[in-house]
Amino acid sequence: MAAASWSERVLHLLNRMNNFYAAGSCRASCLRFEVDGAQVGWIRPHVASLLSRYPQVFTAPRGGAVSLCQSLDSYEARSEAVHEVLLALRQEDSLTCLRGWRDERYSVMPRFSDPPVMWMERAATSLFGVKRYGVHLNAYTVSDGGEVSMWLARRSSTKQTYPGLLDNMAAGGLAAGVGIIHTLVKECQEEACVPADTAMTARPTATVSYTYEDEEGVFPESQFVFDLEVPVGFRPRVGDGEVQDFYLLPIEKVKELLATDDFKPNSAMVVLDFLIRHSLVEPDTEPHYQEFVTGLHQTL
Repeated sequence: MAAASWSERVLHLLNRMNNFYAAGSCRASCLRFEVDGAQVGWIRPHVASLLSRYPQVFTAPRGGAVSLCQSLDSYEARSEAVHEVLLALRQEDSLTCLRGWRDERYSVMPRFSDPPVMWMERAATSLFGVKRYGVHLNAYTVSDGGEVSMWLARRSSTKQTYPGLLDNMAAGGLAAGVGIIHTLVKECQEEACVPADTAMTARPTATVSYTYEDEEGVFPESQFVFDLEVPVGFRPRVGDGEVQDFYLLPIEKVKELLATDDFKPNSAMVVLDFLIRHSLVEPDTEPHYQEFVTGLHQTL
């Protein structure tokens, strides 16, 4: 059997990262997760069954939805009540995602522009299919001859998720109450020892959004993407131990690598978006150009 082409492998990546929308996904059986009448996520039936043991926090499924009890009528009350349930479920050790407990709070809201209705432990967000947001940085150089190269990170082998895979030079999740630019600067400093004044020159360029499901739940995610052109002599340094090494690679090599299993999937999508925006993937020569663009920018 002939090896799949680069285009076919990239299309497979995008389909996998948007498999919640595919025929045969769990979407048809999921219940809406609602807070104060607004949908904020998706809950699988087996998770709804577990939540039914906590009627003081969650309502029984009705009309295709599980809701927080109306008596929980404030940000603090909702957050603390759900957190207590999650702590109890964590002790049971039946939900694999809770074994990766982070002690990181993520905001829960219908849309990014809406005020948060509560916070939730990061490791539990996939159980409720709530939207998760992050920041990713494409750091690149342009030689005097116009050749583009990109800095990639190799994730630490001890990372909870995607250990040892290639990644963007800096990236991180958006914690509750923390701004986008603040997160960008923080991740640049912590992961790559990039000074704040350098990180602040990065340009916001796009969002990359997708929804996938796996054995741990539903993951609607949107990444705020930044580009940072750095001098040819620039060199990041390993900082907080989340990265084991950095590589400066010609953009054609980066393009080749993003379609392999050696690349963190959503970071590969961020690089693909860079290639499209910089006309390094073009519609006249890429047969799946439209599918690429659509797969990178799904509505959550």
